[in-house]
Amino acid sequence: MAKTKKQQQKPQITPKREVDVYFETFDRQFQHPVNRVIQYLAIPVFSFAVLGLVWMIPFPEIGFLKKNGYDTFLNWGSFFIAGMIYYYLRLATTLSYAVLLTVGVFSFFIVRLEYVEQAGGPAVWMVCTLLLLMSFLVLYLGKRMERNPVPFGSFLRMLTLGPIWLWHFVFKKLNIPY
Repeated sequence: MAKTKKQQQKPQITPKREVDVYFETFDRQFQHPVNRVIQYLAIPVFSFAVLGLVWMIPFPEIGFLKKNGYDTFLNWGSFFIAGMIYYYLRLATTLSYAVLLTVGVFSFFIVRLEYVEQAGGPAVWMVCTLLLLMSFLVLYLGKRMERNPVPFGSFLRMLTLGPIWLWHFVFKKLNIPY
């Protein structure tokens, strides 16, 4: 007996990407509406603070860079940004571009904070430490609002992937594939 075309064709199941599995896990674990609002506000603050703290770690002077005036453009934040964007690029290319745009905005404000510090204002590392502690505390309290306990490891992964997770909501709303 001859098989029809439908019987011959097996449905192709495309495996889920790693990033989609993470996003689905976060969506299941972080459902409380107040916690979602907390995340939308606190994750960018947390990310900004981490970048600011890494940015402010003293970078060794490199002779030929200093001689040519390029020493101000290289710091530990540059390497942190490169590593972060590379990691996000491997997970979701389009989302990594959006995060790169966000990092550019963050970098602008970190440099502004450096100017404020030079003018006699508070040290950038102190501002970023305060922002980091406050945002982490608020995010942790939000985590505790969830009906089912969220494992701490999943909470830390959410902090790591938070920037692209937030951007994925924007991309979904605009029907942009990521």
